Amino acid sequence: MAASVTPNSNYKLVRLANGTFSIHSAAEKETFHPVVGPMAEAEALYIGQLKLRERLRNHDGEFVIWDVGLGGGGNVMAVFHATADLLCPLRVVSFDRTTEALRFALEYAADLGYVEPYRAPAEEFLKAGRVIFRNGAQPVCWELQLGDFPAFLRGAPTASAPHAILFDAYSPAKNPAMWSAPFFGDLYRWLDPARPCAMPTYSRSTMLRVTLLLAGFYVGLGHATGEKEETTLAANTLALLDQPLPRAWLQRARRSRSAEPLREAVYRQAPLTPATWEELQQHPQFQ
Repeated sequence: MAASVTPNSNYKLVRLANGTFSIHSAAEKETFHPVVGPMAEAEALYIGQLKLRERLRNHDGEFVIWDVGLGGGGNVMAVFHATADLLCPLRVVSFDRTTEALRFALEYAADLGYVEPYRAPAEEFLKAGRVIFRNGAQPVCWELQLGDFPAFLRGAPTASAPHAILFDAYSPAKNPAMWSAPFFGDLYRWLDPARPCAMPTYSRSTMLRVTLLLAGFYVGLGHATGEKEETTLAANTLALLDQPLPRAWLQRARRSRSAEPLREAVYRQAPLTPATWEELQQHPQFQ
């Protein structure tokens, strides 16, 4: 992976082993979409396993996506690219603490590739915090929620419940507040039980899966992507999961030395407590 450093910036443009470019955050010491690049990773992790094209094609009314971790805009722009021929109106709400990565991506739009077709709406989005535009056949409303996402979830509802969530937070060791039991409990409470919603994420950790289950989600095996042989797909209905975790998985969780959910925003690893083990067995997915 070769790097091109931009002076006075928290970000670098990096060339990945497959020749595509991505963005590296110097502050977090993490590269976005580090193996296959933004578009290929978004297609495998989000668009494909969320069955977005199928769901939008068969959907009546507006389809709402929460883009949790806007970053350089790779995930949301991959969605725009993949669904531009569909007529279903799309509302995307992007969440992040900063828009600096997207601003950086616009500077290097030609190198990154995925940004250039959406330069004009992205510039308006950054300027006004909201843009309405025509994405081919598709009407799009793209909104920004800037700030602390866990704090947003603890507040009064100010956004429509999603049909899909692109969950792309920094790793638990770097950002434990967005992988904790209270956080996922708050997120689940925002969902509308009458509105099926699925959420993929790149992690396959036992701790994450236990946390999601105890928050109320159904949890299944997710598609491989990049260096990940397996990811995780959570949903508020079992019908959106192709491969739900089987009851036999519970024994793996019980043996794990890193399965107990984070009860506060401090990263650590621990086996299941007896109380968590009892609660986990009662989840409807395993009955």
